[in-house]
Amino acid sequence: MNQISASIKQRLSLRAPLQDSLDVIADVTNRLSLTKPSADAAENKEFLQQELAVIKEAYPAFKDFQREFPSLAFSIATGVGKTRLMGAIISYLYLAKGIKNFFILSPNLTIYEKLIRDFGDPSYYKYVFNGISDFVHNRPVIITGDNYNQQSNLFEESEIRINIFNISKFNSDSKVTKKAGVSLAPKIKRLSEYLGQSYWEYLTGIEDLVILMDEAHRYHADASKSAINELKPILGVELTATPTDEKGEVFKNIIYEYNLAQALADGTFVKNPAIAKRKNFVRGSLSDREVDIIKLEDAVSVHKQTRTELELYAKTNEVKQVKPFILVVCKDITHAKEIYELINSSEFYGGEYVGKVLQIDSSTKKEEEIEKLFVSLEELDNEIEIVIHVNMLKEGWDVSNLYTIVPLRAANAKILIEQTIGRGLRLPYDGKRTGVESVDKLTVIAHDNFNQIIEEAQKPDSILNKFSFIEMDKEDLKIKTVVVTAKTNTEVQIEEEQKKVDKIESPKSKQTAQNVLDAKKAVLTAIPKFNSSHHVKKLDDLNKEEVKEQVLKAIEENLNTGQLNMFTEQIVAEARANYGEIINAYKENIIEIPRMDLVQGEVIATFKDFDLDTAEMNYRALENEIIRLGIVDRKTETIGVSSSGSYGNPVKNIISELLNYSDVDYDDNAELLHKLATQAYSALEINLEDKKEIAKTVFQFKTAIAEKIYMQMRANFDLQSTDYLEPKILPFTKIEQHNFTALASDGFRDYRDVITPLSLVPKFVFRGFEKACHFEYKFDSNTEKDFAIILEKDDKVDKWMRPAANQFRLWWSNNSKKYEPDFVVETADTIYLVEPKEAGKMTDPDVQDKRNAAVKFCRYATQYSAENGGKPWKYALVPHDKITITTGFEFLMAQYAV
Repeated sequence: MNQISASIKQRLSLRAPLQDSLDVIADVTNRLSLTKPSADAAENKEFLQQELAVIKEAYPAFKDFQREFPSLAFSIATGVGKTRLMGAIISYLYLAKGIKNFFILSPNLTIYEKLIRDFGDPSYYKYVFNGISDFVHNRPVIITGDNYNQQSNLFEESEIRINIFNISKFNSDSKVTKKAGVSLAPKIKRLSEYLGQSYWEYLTGIEDLVILMDEAHRYHADASKSAINELKPILGVELTATPTDEKGEVFKNIIYEYNLAQALADGTFVKNPAIAKRKNFVRGSLSDREVDIIKLEDAVSVHKQTRTELELYAKTNEVKQVKPFILVVCKDITHAKEIYELINSSEFYGGEYVGKVLQIDSSTKKEEEIEKLFVSLEELDNEIEIVIHVNMLKEGWDVSNLYTIVPLRAANAKILIEQTIGRGLRLPYDGKRTGVESVDKLTVIAHDNFNQIIEEAQKPDSILNKFSFIEMDKEDLKIKTVVVTAKTNTEVQIEEEQKKVDKIESPKSKQTAQNVLDAKKAVLTAIPKFNSSHHVKKLDDLNKEEVKEQVLKAIEENLNTGQLNMFTEQIVAEARANYGEIINAYKENIIEIPRMDLVQGEVIATFKDFDLDTAEMNYRALENEIIRLGIVDRKTETIGVSSSGSYGNPVKNIISELLNYSDVDYDDNAELLHKLATQAYSALEINLEDKKEIAKTVFQFKTAIAEKIYMQMRANFDLQSTDYLEPKILPFTKIEQHNFTALASDGFRDYRDVITPLSLVPKFVFRGFEKACHFEYKFDSNTEKDFAIILEKDDKVDKWMRPAANQFRLWWSNNSKKYEPDFVVETADTIYLVEPKEAGKMTDPDVQDKRNAAVKFCRYATQYSAENGGKPWKYALVPHDKITITTGFEFLMAQYAV
């Protein structure tokens, strides 16, 4: 394993396909000579044939460089991170090969400007060299197509130089121009007063220039190809998601491929595309316009649902909000204009989308303006929700918030979808799926004239076979949802009190009442922060005099921060007078849940002890030779090497080579490494006729020997999970709010209502609870709803809650997943975590792993409570078929609580 590439993978957190690509770069650059192509055409042809033979030996599918220098294409699906890969390649070539000069080509102005920021702005969150410590004090110098003519010749020897050019600028600056009838030399080939030569001369004279081509399919036309060849780089790296040239022929120099089909199959780095069709849709005598309207209405229905789900996800997980938009694909400009006028009118959804639709095609904007408009669609303050286009989707529209695509009257579904779909597959959250279906899904609206899409999906060679298929019921499309924030009882009480204060007519009485309420708000805002005070070990400790004084001091400081409150003195006085009453009311509406981060210890990776299989340890020493090439006469001769005999200690040489593998640590495996290296040495010595050759043999073949040993070590690799780490525990935490969706119309029910069919239970928000810590809840099943009824009517239950997503921090599955218990229930003497579970899944491994996390939490919570006069905690995993509204809570806990 290459240590430098392993380090870069870790520092840059490269995704798996990018890691594989970097491994290919590391391997290939060890095989290629990395020398500048010869100016002599015949010599260069021979050179390329030799280099090609080297590559084809290791990569038999590789056919040709297709350029006048070694050039390798990486076919990587849109959204996986080609720019990040370019950063990793530059880092590797500098750190491993000492290469300092790079030339990046971009296909258009939008990507050009984006690349300049990606490579040149360390403060930018997408800066590609974040984590590469070598570039902190020796930051790469960025030279662009706009400033190259002002570059000085005083380049420092240690500088890393990255040239970034837009291909159209590069091509135009490389052409002969005419002015006043006089032919002028190409701009890039004219003398630079700063450089002392033309920039072209400078570039073509660089001995270690590497060229990287973003969207490489744009540079296979003759004009681009010729200009690029003239640069004579030592290596070309081509990156594209569509490795076909302008004639539709597939690249011959693809050395690594991670295409869209693979990305869709992996289900990690791109959205999950789905084709949606109106259920029971029959075109009949409907006109084209009527069908267009139906499709648009369906798209808007899906869009609204998606918008709500994205808002819910952002609130629940406290992450940035993503504003989705719809892309409408029209037949031609006339069609696009008709659709624009329809959507931008009061006829469409009562004018809801007037001013929120954008038509972008060659008749409305210049291409560069269109690109910038499209990129701005990700910004939350951009009001555009629907974009209409006619074949204007090109590279550089790097947006992650396209969630719905509506192709209207398309003649060729396959071409249209394959060209359009890639623009909607980028994911908004760190380029990875979240595991939440609505956040990870792209929807393509398809109807009668799109049945061919389904046929395409069944073809094994089509990317469309990765689509799922959805039928939308016409009635379902009418259902609208909204995001609801379920507040705690305390928050609801505050809001009700505020309404009463607002109704007071006397200004003096109103202000007095407002001061009392503001004092209550101030205390409730301050006290959650005191769970870390060394004076507070339980909620009752908030009533200690010293804690009270600290809370009042904090309130006064808060009121005097920023815009001063003229009633600070009165509010603090009210807080002092009513402090005990406020604390007691707070206690009544909260369950005393200890605050702890329950995390598992690091996974321990070890190599088990074993004896080496030495059957393949049969190497023979080779004669060392030097090949000498005459500079002028080009004659080659071979010279034998007279060895000094200093090959080092063979066993140490093997061990040293093994340590090049990033997962082999000497301190942890010293005994095993010495044992295996000694066994390999002994086997080699036995197989050698001349025992004196052993040191030389090991020295020559140490890499191959180490690889064979390492492969056997990998077969004896063992992962051991450690137990949970003992957490730091705080006595209580505030009750978090819930966020969920509700039906916009008639979406709220009393929890005692009977819902039929039962499948509708998850659609409603339920209210009317008297013992719960929140005003309203949703339930995932009728079993959960029935369990809530049990809790409400059982005299043994004092309080209960459905904890919000962020209430607990219980991690499982090697800290990759967070467990969210269904219920917390408090009785007179115990607090329970309760999880109703489908009876057939009680013993599933995931269920048991989550159970272990919850039990561990209860043990730590109980230990803390016992030391501080609190209640013990228990966990209950209850099968769903044991829960009925006639079952008592105490009865269930007696059977299932641990």
